[in-house]
Amino acid sequence: MPELTRRRALTAAAALAAAAGTQTLLAPGASAAGHSHEGALEPFDEVYKGRRIQGRPDGMDGMKGMGGGHHHGHGAGYAVFVDGVELHVMRNADGSWISVVSHYDPVATPRAAARAAVDELQGAALLPFPAN
Repeated sequence: MPELTRRRALTAAAALAAAAGTQTLLAPGASAAGHSHEGALEPFDEVYKGRRIQGRPDGMDGMKGMGGGHHHGHGAGYAVFVDGVELHVMRNADGSWISVVSHYDPVATPRAAARAAVDELQGAALLPFPAN
């Protein structure tokens, strides 16, 4: 058996790390952060800590009071509102969601993004996000 050198040890470690990364990418229904995304794009309408939060796939009719004219883009075809004002949300590559309010705290669903925004706002009003 050949002698174990630092070069061979580092090569083996790199190969193991690459294999572990591939396994993470191939795991169905889970992200690198371990979030489950089943039902992530379901519509919701609830009161959370005294604030009305709503979410729906873009283009879904029949949800009154959700406003119109919101922009399209990073939300993966999903619109989220806090007290009738659109909360800009974005889906990350790993399937997690962030919002303009809690940008550095990814969550599993748009509903969780709305709740995190309400927590972060601490009673302050959400201001409309400029479209461009």
